[in-house]
Amino acid sequence: MKDKLSIIFFSGTLDKALAMLFLSTTAASMGMEVNIFFTFWGINFLRKKRILKNKNFLQKIFSILLPKNMNTLPTTMFNMAGLGPKMMKVLMNKTKTPSVDELFNLAKQLGVNFYACSPSCAFMGLTKDDLIDEVKDVVGAAYFLEIAKDSKINLFI
Repeated sequence: MKDKLSIIFFSGTLDKALAMLFLSTTAASMGMEVNIFFTFWGINFLRKKRILKNKNFLQKIFSILLPKNMNTLPTTMFNMAGLGPKMMKVLMNKTKTPSVDELFNLAKQLGVNFYACSPSCAFMGLTKDDLIDEVKDVVGAAYFLEIAKDSKINLFI
C-alpha cells in the first residue's frame, strides 16, 4: 500500500464537492498522492461551461438541466430552487470556510490529479476540450482502478 488517497466523485453536489476537496487537499498537504475520478453527475464539476453543440437531443436536455460547472452545483438537501447553495456560500463566507474555488486552487497547487470518466463523458456528449484544463486525462474505470488498487484510502463520494 502506498501513501495514496483515491476518490471516486459520483455525486456532483456542492456539499459533497466540499467534502471531496477538503479530504483531497488535507491528504495532499500530508504528502499523500491524491487521485480523483469524476464520474456520472460528478463530471459536472469538471465542465468549463454549458455546451449544446454536437450533442444529440437527450444530451442537450442533460446539459441544460445539469449544473454547468463547479460553481453552480446544487446542494444535496435544501436546494430550494438554487437558494440553498447561495445561503450556504454566504454562511461559508461568514465563517471563513474556504470556497470551492479556493479549495480547488489549493488542490491544483498541491498536485491533486483529476481524471474524468470516459463512459460518463460519452454519455453526456463531453470531450476533453469541454472540461477544465486541470483534467489530467479522460480514462475508463479499469485505468482508475489500477491507480486505486494500491491506495491506503479509497473513498466513494
